[in-house]
Amino acid sequence: MSIAVAVHKGQELVIAADTQDSFGSNRVSFDNYRSKKIVPIGDSYVATSGWGVYEDILNDYLATRESVALNTKPQIFAFFMKFWKDLHDHYSFVKDQTDEDEASPFGELDSTFLIANRRGIFYVSSNMSITKFERYFAIGSGASFSLGAMYALYDLNYTAEEIARKAVETAITFNVYCGGNIDLFHIQC
Repeated sequence: MSIAVAVHKGQELVIAADTQDSFGSNRVSFDNYRSKKIVPIGDSYVATSGWGVYEDILNDYLATRESVALNTKPQIFAFFMKFWKDLHDHYSFVKDQTDEDEASPFGELDSTFLIANRRGIFYVSSNMSITKFERYFAIGSGASFSLGAMYALYDLNYTAEEIARKAVETAITFNVYCGGNIDLFHIQC
């Protein structure tokens, strides 16, 4: 579980995430381990939330790609469609469906993604639908806390970085699955 947020205000876009990983009900001390939940892909930054193995899968998958463009909804959707297919072809431990009683007719990634680049903020849900946000969005177990903080602060006199930091700090304060330090990246729009 985790928290990742993106905030676009004025000419500034910021993506930020916590650095804690949880191992069931356990976590590692912050001076012993730091999770990297945001990775640069082309001219985008991609944050992941969900099963920790997605960090390993995504890094392995990207190592075999020369370039990836995630600039528009169609490009992002095409990337995740290819990613979905390759997950099942090359990573035999990936399941097609979740174990929910009322499973969706669509396959599930069991992870969500937040993409930020100079074209905006994009959310990739676990069923691979893509949504573009104009001002801010959050993913992870602390998302409801962060969304509330961003809503409360956005129209006040705060920069995108200040809002993103406060949003992640709020999730870290109130959600047991969020913690550690804050990784933050700036994108000029």
